[in-house]
Amino acid sequence: MDRGKIVAIITGVISILLAIAYLAVVQILDFRGEMIPAPVSILSWFG
Repeated sequence: MDRGKIVAIITGVISILLAIAYLAVVQILDFRGEMIPAPVSILSWFG
C-alpha cells in the first residue's frame, strides 16, 4: 500500500473511535437524569 492509503485508513479509524467515544459520553450524561437549573436565589448573589 502507498502512504496515502495508510494515512486515510488511520484517519478513518481515529474518526470512528472519536465518534464512538462521543456517543458513549453522551449516553453516560443522559443516564444521569434530568438537568435541573440552579435555584434563582443562588444566581442572584452573582448578579
